[in-house]
Amino acid sequence: MSQLLDAAAGVPNACEPIPGIVTGGQPSAAHLDALKRAGCEVVLDIREPMEPQPFRPGDAVAAAGLEYLNIPVSHGPLADATFDAVRATVRGLAGKKRLLFYCGSGNRVGVMLLPYFMLDRGMSEDEAVTEAMRVGMRSAGLMEEALDYVKRKTVSR
Repeated sequence: MSQLLDAAAGVPNACEPIPGIVTGGQPSAAHLDALKRAGCEVVLDIREPMEPQPFRPGDAVAAAGLEYLNIPVSHGPLADATFDAVRATVRGLAGKKRLLFYCGSGNRVGVMLLPYFMLDRGMSEDEAVTEAMRVGMRSAGLMEEALDYVKRKTVSR
C-alpha cells in the first residue's frame, strides 16, 4: 500500500488506480491533513457546489496546504465538455503531481475515469469497467454515458 493510499484509509472506496492518484468518496479534514503529510499536492473535487460537504472544500483544502480544483459532475446527464475537462486534468496531473480525486462515494469518480482508462491508457472496455467499479462506479446509467462518450471520441479520431 502506498503512503498516499494509507493516508486515505477510511475514505469511502479509497483506491489508487493510477500511481500517485488516490480516488474515493468524501474525505474528512483529517484525511486532507494526512494526505498532505503523505505527499499529496492537489485535490480534485467533482462534487457540485450545492452538494453538502462536512466542510467548505476550497477552504479546507487550502488550510491543509493543498491545491484545490473543482470540476462539477452531476448525477446525469453528463456533457462531453465535463468528460473532456476531467480527462485533461487527470492527463495533466498523472505522473506529475500526487492527487486526491473524490466525489460523494466514488461512483462519479469511477464513471469519469472510465473514458480515461480506455482512451488514454488503452484498456479494453471490460478492463476499464472492472477498474472503474473497483474505484467505486455503481451507476449503470452513468456508465453507459461514459461508454457512449468513448464511442463518440473513438469515431472522431
